[in-house]
Amino acid sequence: MRPALLAVALLACGLPAIAASPTLQTVAERSGYRETGRYDEVVALCEAFQRAYPASVRCFDFGTTPEGRPMKAMAVSTSGALEPRTAQARGLPVVLVQGGIHAGEIDGKDAGFKLVRDLLQGKAGTGLLDRQVLLFVPVFNVDGHENFRAWNRPNQRGPAEMGFRVTAQRYNLNRDYVKADSPEMQAMLGLVNAWDPLAMLDLHVTDGAKFQHDISITGEPTNSGDEGLREAGHALKDGIIARLAAQGSKPVGFYPSFVEDDNPASGFVHGVSTPRFSNGYFPLRNRIGILVETHSWRTYPERVRATYDTVLDALELVAENGPRWQQLARDADARAATLGGTSLPLDYKATDKVRTIDFLGYAYTRTPSEVSGALMTRYDESKPEVWKLPLRDELVPGTTITLPRGGYLVPQAQAVAVARHLLAHGIQFRVLTSPLRDDQAQAFVADRVQFSPGSVEGHQRTTLTGAWTPQPARIAAGGLYVPIAQPKARLLANILEPQAPDSMAAWGDFNNAFEQKEYMEGYVAEEEARKMLARDPALKAEFERRLKGDPAFAGSPGARLDFFYRRHPAWDPGTNRYPVMRTDRVY
Repeated sequence: MRPALLAVALLACGLPAIAASPTLQTVAERSGYRETGRYDEVVALCEAFQRAYPASVRCFDFGTTPEGRPMKAMAVSTSGALEPRTAQARGLPVVLVQGGIHAGEIDGKDAGFKLVRDLLQGKAGTGLLDRQVLLFVPVFNVDGHENFRAWNRPNQRGPAEMGFRVTAQRYNLNRDYVKADSPEMQAMLGLVNAWDPLAMLDLHVTDGAKFQHDISITGEPTNSGDEGLREAGHALKDGIIARLAAQGSKPVGFYPSFVEDDNPASGFVHGVSTPRFSNGYFPLRNRIGILVETHSWRTYPERVRATYDTVLDALELVAENGPRWQQLARDADARAATLGGTSLPLDYKATDKVRTIDFLGYAYTRTPSEVSGALMTRYDESKPEVWKLPLRDELVPGTTITLPRGGYLVPQAQAVAVARHLLAHGIQFRVLTSPLRDDQAQAFVADRVQFSPGSVEGHQRTTLTGAWTPQPARIAAGGLYVPIAQPKARLLANILEPQAPDSMAAWGDFNNAFEQKEYMEGYVAEEEARKMLARDPALKAEFERRLKGDPAFAGSPGARLDFFYRRHPAWDPGTNRYPVMRTDRVY
C-alpha cells in the first residue's frame, strides 16, 4: 500500500498515521490492518528495535518452544535498566505485557510493537519509560502462532489469517499458569521470577455474542488476595477503564460471558479466576494481574487501537503511582509471611444479590433453528439498543482453610515432583538432610473422591472432601520442609492444599493415593465379618442400624462386606491419604 493510502486507511479506522522507518513497521500497519505477520517478523522487529535503540531496548530469548523456536522478549526503558538486577537496584516498577497466549487473539502483538515505537520516538507517553521498565512478550504461544490459517477464529473479525489457540503439544497456556506443564509456561515463570513484575497485562480477544462494547478489563487483587494491595488493583483496573471511556471506547469491568450460553437475557456473573489463569495467578504472588479482552466482533484495526490505548493507559498509571504501589506490594509480601495459623480463602463465589445494568447491545431475536433444532439468537447490528440485564458481582470467599503454623512436609517419594512445582514458582523450601520426626503433624484423609469423567489438559482432575487430622510424621532424609512463612504463602497453599481448585491434587498429580490398591476377597471378608460380629457387640449394633436405616446399603452385598473390611486390620491405611502433610512446628 502506498504511504498516502496507508495514512487514509489508518485515519479511517481511528489509528493515527505514522511516519516511521519501514524496518520498525509491522505487516499489520503496512496492510492497513488487514493482515498480521508471521513469527519471523517478531524476531526481526525485536532485533531491529535493539539496533535502533541500543540504550533503551534489549531483545532476548527467554525460552525455546517444543518445535525449536526462540521465545522473544523485549525489555524497554529509557532509564537504562534493561536487566532485572538493574531495575530492582533502581527501584523501578516492571510492567509485563503478554501478547498471544492464545495465538489467534493477536491484537497485543501488533498494538505492542506500535506502542513501543511511539514511546521511543516521543509520539506517546513522553517520559513514561524513564520511570519503569516495559517487559514486552509479543507472542507467548509461538508454535501456536505458526499454526496459521484463515479459520482459526471463526467468530472473530480479522486479521485475514492468524495463529491457533493451543501449543504444538496441544496445551492451552491460559490454563497452565500454576500447574506449569508446558515448556513455554516454565520459561514464562522463569521470566517472571527474574523480573518480578509489579503488574501484568494479559492481552486477549473474547469469544461470545454480538454487542457494542469493545473491550473488558478485569483484574485482581480487587476482590481477592492481600486486602492492602487491593487499593493498587482497583486503582489500576478502574483507572484503565476510566481512561478508555474518555478515549472513546466502551469498556466493561467484568468478563461479558452470558450465564446461559447464547441468551442475552440471562445476564452475567462476575468471579475471581483461579490461578490456572494469569489474572488469578499474579495476585497469589502479591502482584497485580489485569486481563484485557477486546471484543471479537469489532474489526482488527478497532481492536488494535483499544489494546494500544489500554497498555498506554496502564503505563501512565504505573508511572504516576509506581512507588506507592511498589510499597503496597512489599507490605503484602511481609504480611503473607505471617499468614501461618490464619484463615485463607481458596476460591470465591458470587452471592445471589442481583443488580440491573445498562448493557450496550443490538436488537435480537431468539427463534428455533431449522439447522440445529435449538433456540438460537440472531443479532441485527444495524439496530443498537440498551439491554437491561442482571449482573451478580458481589463476591465472597468460598472454600476457606486454616493454614498450618509451620508449613508442609513432603515425603522423599514425592519430593522430586513437588520440588519441580516449587522451583518453577520461586517458592522457598529445604531438602531434609536427616530424618525428621514430628508429633505435631497433620494428615489429610479424603472421605469422598471424585475423578473427572474426561481428560482436562491431559489430566484427570480430582475433587476431594475430607479433613486434616493429627498424625505423627516420619519423613526420611531427602524429603522436603516447605515453610509457610514466606512472601508466596498464598501461592504455596494453592499448590499444596488438596482442596484448592488448581492444586497439584486437583490436577490429579496424586491420584494414585486415592485409588484402592489392595482388596479382601468376598469369601474371606465373609468369614472375617462373622468373627468381628461375634466379638464386638458395638460393631454388631452399628451394622444392624445401617441395615435398617440405609436401604441402598442393605441391598448392596459389596457395601456390606466393605463395611467390615474398612474396620479390619487388613485395611490399607494409605488409601485416600494425601501424601503431603502439614505441621505447626517451625523448622
